[in-house]
Amino acid sequence: MKGEQRLKKPQRLLDPSKTWDVTFTTNCGSFTVRLDTARAPKTAASFASLAKKGFYDDLTFHRIAPNFVIQGGDPTGSGSGNPGYTVVERPPRDLKYWHGVVAMAKSGTEPDGASGSQFFVVIAQDAQLPPQYALVGRVVKGLETVDTIGVLPLADPSSRDGPPAEPVVIETATLSSH
Repeated sequence: MKGEQRLKKPQRLLDPSKTWDVTFTTNCGSFTVRLDTARAPKTAASFASLAKKGFYDDLTFHRIAPNFVIQGGDPTGSGSGNPGYTVVERPPRDLKYWHGVVAMAKSGTEPDGASGSQFFVVIAQDAQLPPQYALVGRVVKGLETVDTIGVLPLADPSSRDGPPAEPVVIETATLSSH
């Protein structure tokens, strides 16, 4: 774990004429997230900036909620870490958190659309969440890797969610565009 961070919030948006992807290589396989620069320009730019800086490299998926989501991106591994800044971008009102959608995690006290570095990938067919979590994009390649992570045994088998029994490490997160 990297510990608490104090990064500066990115000020530049991504070029909307390009397609932007972040490929996560984990010890369980790889998956690629297509950033939604049209519906979430500030959130996509922040996510891309963190990936480009190597922020996500060597972090873990610290939470698995079977039949719901997998969650990662916390530099402390505790579920409460962040990059040192917050972006607020209200998600589209019609947003549905379906299988493969990637969104930003937030605490219950933060406003709708608040985000730092923690993200989740929906593994349910429909997570039935209200549109309160900032949209990042969707998995366009490697959804089977996400689904594999989502069924790993939990460290505490009696718990409904939590860390996996064996760490799921993000070896690299690589930004690309085309």
